[in-house]
Amino acid sequence: MLHLKILVGNQGDVEVLLVFKGQEELGKSQDLYEYLKDKEIFKGDLGEIYSNISPKEDNVIFLGLGDQEKLSLDSLRKAFYKLGKELKKLKIESAKVTVPEFENLCYRRTNMAIAEGLLQSEYSFDKYLSEKKTKHTVKEFYLEVLEDKKDKVQEGIDEVYNIVEGIFLTRDLVNEPAIVMTPKELANRAKEELEPLGVEVDVFGREKIEELGMEAFLAVSKGSANEPQFIIMRWNGDKNSNKKIALVGKGLTFDSGGYSLKPAEGMATMFGDMAGAAAVIGAMKAIGKSKLEKNVVALVAACENLVSGEAYKPGDIIGSMAGKTIEVLNTDAEGRLTLADALWYAATVEKADKIIDVATLTGACVIALGTVNIGAITNNDDLMKEIKEASELAGEPVWQLPSNEEYKEQIKGTYADLKNTGGRPAGAITAGLFLGEFVNNTPWVHLDIAGKSYSSKENGYLPKGATGIPVKTLYNFVKEAK
Repeated sequence: MLHLKILVGNQGDVEVLLVFKGQEELGKSQDLYEYLKDKEIFKGDLGEIYSNISPKEDNVIFLGLGDQEKLSLDSLRKAFYKLGKELKKLKIESAKVTVPEFENLCYRRTNMAIAEGLLQSEYSFDKYLSEKKTKHTVKEFYLEVLEDKKDKVQEGIDEVYNIVEGIFLTRDLVNEPAIVMTPKELANRAKEELEPLGVEVDVFGREKIEELGMEAFLAVSKGSANEPQFIIMRWNGDKNSNKKIALVGKGLTFDSGGYSLKPAEGMATMFGDMAGAAAVIGAMKAIGKSKLEKNVVALVAACENLVSGEAYKPGDIIGSMAGKTIEVLNTDAEGRLTLADALWYAATVEKADKIIDVATLTGACVIALGTVNIGAITNNDDLMKEIKEASELAGEPVWQLPSNEEYKEQIKGTYADLKNTGGRPAGAITAGLFLGEFVNNTPWVHLDIAGKSYSSKENGYLPKGATGIPVKTLYNFVKEAK
C-alpha cells in the first residue's frame, strides 16, 4: 500500500531546491548555497543531499541533479528516491519542489519520474520481521508545476501510482519464500489482485493441463507434491479491436534443479525463479488499474522443479503441446520446458498477434550481461524496436542478443526433435532460440531477466531483493503498442 500522497500545488513545510553540479545561481537560499559550495560541503552530484532543517531556519533541502547535460528521466528517479529516504529519516511530514522545464525532457514525464522516485522510496518487505523497519512519516509531497500543464501532470501522477503498485506487487510475490508461494498461492494472489480490476483470471489444474497436452510443463512438475497451475489472465480493454498481446512469464515457484541438482549456495534464492510470472502479473495490475485500451492476455505455467521418485530425469524424452519431442539433457534447464507449452498456447489457442515472454532463464545471460541489461532474443526486428523504446522509457535497458541460424544447430536433438540445452557456449542465445521453436511464427521477443530480477544489494532506486523488473517495460510496451 502506498502511503505518500503526491499532489499538484504549492504547499509543504520544507522546500526542496534542485541544484546542478557547478550551478552558480539558485534564486533562493543563495548565501547558504555559496557557503556550502565554497567549503565543498555540497557539490550538486546526482542524489547528493544537504538538509537545513530547524525551527528557526528556512527549512530547505538541496537536492543534487548532477551534470546538467547528463540529466535523464532515470537520474531524476534516482535523485528523488534518495530524497524520499531523507524525508523519512528527518521525519518530515510534507515538502514541496518547483518543477522547471528541463531541456530535451517531456514535462509530463519529468513529473512522472519525480513521482516515481519518491514512491520507490516507500517499498520494504518486512512481513516476517517481528520489528518492522519501515516508518511512513511523509504524508504529502507537492509539485509546483506550470499552470497550463497541471492537468497533464496530474494524469501522469495517477498513472505512476498504478505502475508502482504493479511493481510493488511483483516484488512482494518474488520476495515470498517458496514455503508460502506455491503454484496455488501464486494463482490465488493473481485472482485476488486482478479480478477486482476487471481482469478475467482462469486457473487450470493438472487434469486440464493434461487434456491440453502440455507434456513438457507436466514433466517438470512431476517431482513436486504441489499441483501445477496454468494461470490465464485476460484484460479486454479494446472491444473494437481483435488485436491481442500475450505476456508469458516463467513461473517456477522453486527450482532445485531436479536431478541435475543445484549446489546449496545456488539454491538459496530459487524461490525467485518465478520473477517472470510475477512481472506479468504486476504488469496486468498496472494495465488494469490504468484501464489501457488494449487487449492483453498473460499466461503463467506455475510449478516446482523438485527431486522425487516421480521426477523427470536426464536422458528422458518428453513431448510438448506443439507435438515436438524434446531430449532432456539437463533437468535444471526446466524453465524453457514450461514456457514452451505456455508459448504454444499463446500462439495457437489465444492466437496472440504479438508475444513477449519474461523469464529468469539462464545463468549464461548473467555472465554475458551482468546485472545491467536484460538479454533479448527475437524473431521480429520491428517488435524488438517497440520493446527497446519501452525499456528506454522505463529505465530498464535491454540488449538484443544475436540469433544466427547456426546457433540453432546446438539445440537440434539426436533422438528427438530438440534437446533442452545446447551446452555452455552461447547458453543464453540457444535457450532463447529453443523458446522460438514454440511461437508458431508469431512475432515474439524473449526477455531473459536472470541478472535483473533480484539484487544482492540496493542499487539506485532498486531495493535489495526483488526489483520488479521489467513491469515498467511491459506496461509501456502495451500502452504504446501499434
